Amino acid sequence: MELARITSKGQITIPIGIRKKLNLKEGDKVIFIEEGDKIVFANSSMIALKEIQEGMQGLAEKQGIYSEDDVSNLVKDIRKEIWEKKYENND
Repeated sequence: MELARITSKGQITIPIGIRKKLNLKEGDKVIFIEEGDKIVFANSSMIALKEIQEGMQGLAEKQGIYSEDDVSNLVKDIRKEIWEKKYENND
């Protein structure tokens, strides 16, 4: 358990152990989430990433992407398609 004191301006210093655990650096934003009778404090970037991951769950499989090789092949196909569109009229 960590303890912090609120200044007259309503500011607190986040203890180093908490900053390390949440991977917080100067300039990072944090989020306060109300959960019943308590407030959860978190790294807002990590919350956003988690929400994106949850929202995209299963989409790769629906597109037939199961491995890193599948991703690599998809990138190659897209790059080839872009190259052909860009240079097909430049004979």
